[in-house]
Amino acid sequence: MGCIQSGKKCHGQAVKKGADSVLPVQNSLIHMYGSCGAIELAKLAFDTMLVRDLVSWNSIVDGHVMVGDMSGAHALFDEMPERNVVTWNVMISGFLKGRNPGYALKLFREMGKFGLKGNARTMVCVITACGRSGRVKEGRSVHGRIIRMFTRSSLILDTALVDMYCKCRRVGVGCRVFGRMANKNLVSWNTMILGHCIHGSAKDGLNLFDVMIGKREVEPRENPSVDRNAVRLLPDEVTFIGVICACARAELLIEGRSYFKQMTDVYNVKPNFAHFWCMANLLANVGLVEEAEEFLLNIAKLDGIMSYNLLLSAGLLGLCRFKRDVYLGERIANLLIDMDPKNIACYQFLLVIYAVAAQWENVSRVQKLMKERKFEMTPGSSLLDLKYIVHSFKMTNKQQEGIEALNKMLDELANRLRLPSSDSGNLSMSLTEITS
Repeated sequence: MGCIQSGKKCHGQAVKKGADSVLPVQNSLIHMYGSCGAIELAKLAFDTMLVRDLVSWNSIVDGHVMVGDMSGAHALFDEMPERNVVTWNVMISGFLKGRNPGYALKLFREMGKFGLKGNARTMVCVITACGRSGRVKEGRSVHGRIIRMFTRSSLILDTALVDMYCKCRRVGVGCRVFGRMANKNLVSWNTMILGHCIHGSAKDGLNLFDVMIGKREVEPRENPSVDRNAVRLLPDEVTFIGVICACARAELLIEGRSYFKQMTDVYNVKPNFAHFWCMANLLANVGLVEEAEEFLLNIAKLDGIMSYNLLLSAGLLGLCRFKRDVYLGERIANLLIDMDPKNIACYQFLLVIYAVAAQWENVSRVQKLMKERKFEMTPGSSLLDLKYIVHSFKMTNKQQEGIEALNKMLDELANRLRLPSSDSGNLSMSLTEITS
């Protein structure tokens, strides 16, 4: 988001100089106000234009997307006299970021009906949407289209493909794509490590981590995704989420403690709530529930806002789910409510805790409390929604418990970090656009 005050000063100068009626200046004003979140000012600039071009329409649509108003963006999209690839990319990426990958894919199909093939950015968004919605068949089709469209591989596209296949539980295919990549950066290594650690073999993920940091060499026939001549890379926050998650899945307590210590002492990576969450899962998985509880409660107190925001976005319920430890979840939820009594997400977290335990009287009690405190009920808070959550939870097996919660946490972490890739082309894209 830009600096609105500086933008207004520039607008004022444009008015003084009589340049505010020049089309490129007007388009720039729309883009500036939209980027600063001042969508009403952007709309005012757009509505007062006597002449508009495609850039004008794309700018105002993008402004609505930036503030999360997808209904407003779609209404403008429907009114547009003409559209280009940029227009479709804005809409597709907007619905993807708005947690609606299914509609993003629908728009992509509609785009094809108009004879537009899209570009590399389109393909990255579509591949990401396939991964987030588990549509491996459509993902394979898009993969084939990418091969036909582009004569040379792209770091960003290849990384997105690895991520898609891993999220669709086709880690072996993702591994082959990773092994054939001509160039790899930290984001691509992290994607493959997380793919192994969360969706595939925890052991393979830990082995790949050792290769990335130059600790061991592996013959290509042993694991096709590794390179004996790989450049040694320093792991970051995302790398250690995957590593500690792998330890939690495989119940490797000694190794998990060792990696956590290496993270802070050797690599100087400051742990955030995601790392503590994974460590707490590891401790609880090996029977050290009290230590896991104390671990989380202390961190929630120390880490403040970031802690419970990440906790809520991930639905730390994963910790309470796999041990059915309602007491632990209840304590954490109540602590968060005490810390921020005006945050509706804290109450929603407690609702789901009780719903998983089928404590419907407590669900009703919390709902009543929310009404007393003037909170509006949101999707997912009704009794029917909560029972659906419980039914879905009962259908999951032990190995998959908590994985979806971790995926949501990784999406949130990616949005916070916004680490750029090192692709040398013009396709500058952040970690969010590859892993969220």
